[in-house]
Amino acid sequence: MATDWRTIPSLTALRAFAATAELRSFSQAARVLNVTHAAVAQQVRALEEQLGRPLVQREGRGVGLTADGEQLAEALNEGFAAFQRGLEALRAGEADRPVRVTLTASFAAQWLMPRLKDFWQKHPDIGLSLHPDNRVVDLHRDRMDLGIRYGNGDWAGVESAYLTSAHMVIAGAPSLIGDRNRLSVDDMAEMDWILSRTWPEQDAYLRQLGLDPETLNRTDINSEELAIAAARQGLGLVVESVALIESDVTDGRLRIVHESREKLPAYFIVTLPGPKRAAARAFLRWLAAQT
Repeated sequence: MATDWRTIPSLTALRAFAATAELRSFSQAARVLNVTHAAVAQQVRALEEQLGRPLVQREGRGVGLTADGEQLAEALNEGFAAFQRGLEALRAGEADRPVRVTLTASFAAQWLMPRLKDFWQKHPDIGLSLHPDNRVVDLHRDRMDLGIRYGNGDWAGVESAYLTSAHMVIAGAPSLIGDRNRLSVDDMAEMDWILSRTWPEQDAYLRQLGLDPETLNRTDINSEELAIAAARQGLGLVVESVALIESDVTDGRLRIVHESREKLPAYFIVTLPGPKRAAARAFLRWLAAQT
């Protein structure tokens, strides 16, 4: 049977009556509900008026229940007990649920994964669930605790915090560029490239340098991970965010031959407004300390 919400009294009044019935005292009910004695009494009186029958009666210094009051108190006791069991189960499930993070596969593989050992050493009891996706995911709809996004940090409906630079660089393997640390535009125009057909920022960067993406000797790979892997093998120069190749540069697999000086776009941590689960707060604090 469908619930007729219009006929159900307010939850505030039902809570006030249920606490009074359990404790047989307006004053004690007021203490557990963290309100005044008068507020509890007023809510109970309002409930009696709505139902059109008395529910409580004075008994010495305390409060007794009428027959109708006893009947309602028994029903509410069962109902609120069910509420409490459901809420406790939900809270327990939320406490055990891994921290869900949406991010791109390339950022997960190139930036986050090399650092996660440190997080798990510090928080071995916190699980992580990474959800690689190139789309901008709705955090609320997909029940994500947070996301890591590439852009200017101005997305609607979320809070954003700077994580790390995403300024673009051009890099190549030593087997391709030899001992050179910098290449001129003329040199780069004659070399092989690993590029993407679906990244307008890449094309804009190249054109700013005086290079025409359409006339370069290029191999198109629309996966950042595969493009970086190809660049490591010396198959061509690659345009990439510096954050995603920093380990390759540190270990000497790739060498930066040109870099942008623009501060934006960058990688940002995005969360929904409001309170965060304890596990999510711990992961957010750890992320912030990585910059």
